[in-house]
Amino acid sequence: MDGTIALVTGAAGGIGGAVARALGRRGVLVAAVDRDPEHLRRAVEELTAQGVKATAYPTDVTDSADVEATVERVERELGPIGHLVNAAGVLRLGQAREFSDEDWNATFAVNATGVFHVSRAVVNRMAERARGSLVTVASNAAGTPRSDMSAYAASKAAATMFTKSLGLEVARHGIRCNVVAPGSTDTPMLRSMWHDESGPQASIRGNGETFRVGIPLGRLAQPWHIADAVVFLLSDEASHITLHTLTVDGGATLGV
Repeated sequence: MDGTIALVTGAAGGIGGAVARALGRRGVLVAAVDRDPEHLRRAVEELTAQGVKATAYPTDVTDSADVEATVERVERELGPIGHLVNAAGVLRLGQAREFSDEDWNATFAVNATGVFHVSRAVVNRMAERARGSLVTVASNAAGTPRSDMSAYAASKAAATMFTKSLGLEVARHGIRCNVVAPGSTDTPMLRSMWHDESGPQASIRGNGETFRVGIPLGRLAQPWHIADAVVFLLSDEASHITLHTLTVDGGATLGV
């Protein structure tokens, strides 16, 4: 992967940042994409200090024109994009019957439509070159119902099936499209769900009242656990793997 170019969305976040770091350590040039310019600037400065060759490209993935302009700029400034990681995501909690239109639409705009916008722009260029690999970071909630997470789960399920359907269509162009489905991972998103210091143990133990199984391995995932799975699926080590979901959740969904 040395010298190749990867576009990573959500690069200022916990998992996206870890993916950018892991790719950089393999010699990949990273086009770091995130919506918040200042947050992204700080993240790229930190990556650069760690030896990662990363360039910031502030972009709103919900805006197709903004995405298209960014992808065009990345290819003009850095070169052809060989790898794409869709790691941008938002979480809004609430009971399904009480969920607002605004929260529902905002969740799908980033988690599903954003994946569509970025994947379309990048894969159209990959197809012309007959090579490339893509990983969408979804969630184990895409296949397992979660209380208070209906919009998030539904949006991640949509992103999962979009990625696999896209992969089926572009396999003839030599492009691989896979999914990594994390479980509870120690990121700001997960921490936003905790109400006190008991949050980590509650995530590990699970909650029978909400039909949530705990984590059999007895620990939370760290962002680098997810990043390692993403990098594997992007790499030539996974050259015969496509349309696959790799679940990284410590057994929380019991291998289903």
